[in-house]
Amino acid sequence: MIAIVDYGLGNLKSVKCALDRLGEGAAVVSDRSGILAADGIVLPGVGAFRRAMQNLSELGLLETMHEAGDSGKPVLGICLGLHLFFGESAEHGQHKGLNIIAGNVARFAVGQKVPHMGWNEVQHENPSPLFEGIVDQSFFYFAHSYFVEPEDPGAVIGSTDYGGRYASAVQKGRVFGVQFHPEKSGPAGLKLLTNFCRLCRRG
Repeated sequence: MIAIVDYGLGNLKSVKCALDRLGEGAAVVSDRSGILAADGIVLPGVGAFRRAMQNLSELGLLETMHEAGDSGKPVLGICLGLHLFFGESAEHGQHKGLNIIAGNVARFAVGQKVPHMGWNEVQHENPSPLFEGIVDQSFFYFAHSYFVEPEDPGAVIGSTDYGGRYASAVQKGRVFGVQFHPEKSGPAGLKLLTNFCRLCRRG
C-alpha cells in the first residue's frame, strides 16, 4: 500500500486518482501508524510552505516524515511536498523545513513571470530509477513560484529551464522529489509514478 499524506494542503484527489488508474493500492492517511506501515509514501502539496509546516506539526507528523525518510522506503514529494524536504524556504519570510535534503527554497528572480505554469521540459541529470523508460527532455506540467536549491549537485536528477536552469527533480537515497505534477503530466507522468510504485513493491 502507498500512503498519500493528508496534511490539509495536498492535491490528494488527483494523486490518488492517478495511482488508482495504475491499479496501485493507495490510501489517504494523516497518522503516524498509517504512514509508517505503508510500502511507500507520497507527500503531495499545493499551498504555502509555512502553513504546510504548521499543519504537519499540529498533526504530529514532523518526526514521522523524518522516520519515513530514514526508513529506506521510497518517499516522493510533489511540488510543495518537494519544498518541505529542504532546510529552509524564502516563501513569505524565512521558514524552517524538514531538512531531509540539504538546501533551500528560493523564489524566481524579480521580473520573471510567476507562477511558472504549464508544460516544460525536464532534462535528465544524474541517473535515477524514477526516470527509467522516460525519454530525456520529456514535458511535464508545472505550477509554482518557488524552486529548490540542493547543496549537493549529485542530488539533482532532473532540471528545467525557466529564466535559467533549476533543479526540477531530486533524489537522496530513496527520497525523491519533483517540482512538476506527475499526476497531471499525461503518459510521462504516469510512467514516473509507475516507476515509483515499482520501487515500493521491491521493498
